[in-house]
Amino acid sequence: MDPQPLYDLAPMARLMLLGAVLALGPMAWVWLRSRQAEPAQRLRLLTLVTLFLTFDLVLFGAFTRLTDSGLGCPDWPGCYGSASPIGASASIAAAQEAMPTGPVTFPKAWIEMIHRYLATAVGVLIVVLAITSTMARRQLPMSLWWPWLTLVWVCVQGAFGALTVTMKLFPAIVTLHLLGGLGLLALLRAQSVAYAHSLPGSPGPVGVPSGLRLALVAVFALLWVQVALGGWVSTNYAVLACRDFPTCQGSWWPVMDFREGFTIWRELGEGRSGASIPFAALTAIHYVHRLAAYLVLAALVWLAWRLWSHDGLRAQARGLLFFAAWQLLTGLSNVVLEWPLLAAVAHTGGAAALVVLMTGLLSGTRSQDQRASRSNPAVLQASR
Repeated sequence: MDPQPLYDLAPMARLMLLGAVLALGPMAWVWLRSRQAEPAQRLRLLTLVTLFLTFDLVLFGAFTRLTDSGLGCPDWPGCYGSASPIGASASIAAAQEAMPTGPVTFPKAWIEMIHRYLATAVGVLIVVLAITSTMARRQLPMSLWWPWLTLVWVCVQGAFGALTVTMKLFPAIVTLHLLGGLGLLALLRAQSVAYAHSLPGSPGPVGVPSGLRLALVAVFALLWVQVALGGWVSTNYAVLACRDFPTCQGSWWPVMDFREGFTIWRELGEGRSGASIPFAALTAIHYVHRLAAYLVLAALVWLAWRLWSHDGLRAQARGLLFFAAWQLLTGLSNVVLEWPLLAAVAHTGGAAALVVLMTGLLSGTRSQDQRASRSNPAVLQASR
């Protein structure tokens, strides 16, 4: 039997058609709910629906990775050149008979393809957002740069999804794919906030001191670093390198190999020389993520305390505290319960929720100095 090509575009048209069919449901619901609304309100609703489905896609992507289904179909975009595992049943059966535990089995093939179907549907919704935004550009509160950047981003994200399969779960690619999914959430959330601020009766962005705005940016940057570290832990399967807490392997500073652990461009399970990655490298990957988590959790609690003094931001402050606690509990569960599937998916969901929440905070606030200059006619006149 000839080996299956890594790229087989034969089912591409059928997959795109299936994605369009799946996207019809959310689009029809948005149209029914907002058929009498202004374009900005309709687009805001469609953006929120797309954001919700993208969040679900990120969670299902984590489920796909954590169930070792990322290679459930060894080619892209279909499964053995078919649009579904049904058409590939003979090839999957042969692969499963040769290796009963995978990587190719019928359940894993279905999980992988469902993930691709959902991703295609989200891509169709983002195409619709870009096109409808262009058609209504004179009535929108923001530049067309945003929806078209989102479309380019989702295309790049699809390319990383393909590389995840064809490069056999290469850790750097898988981590970038996770970061790309969270970046897509941030782009959609920023647009939904812009649409919300343009609606009649909206008070607009909340004015905050410039120091607090700087704090928001700094904490958001820390959050992204921590998400990247968490993705590196997961894609290198380093969660169980430390099975106790708060120590690791019974020590406050276990034996660690940072050079091997943070060599970025290497195959899964391999070190810099091509040999098996040493356990001390996995320990370093895990423990750095844990140490950084202490800093990020403290920063989130401090930021929530700062936000609490602003009446319009108390709900967001409570959200930060809730998801900080959520991440602490799910992270601990992964360690002491030895990486249960539910806790691992929930941990990814908490990270995604924090990205959405922090993006909303940054998009929904403005420096008070900036607001004052915009509302002062003398300052506006002087700036012209």
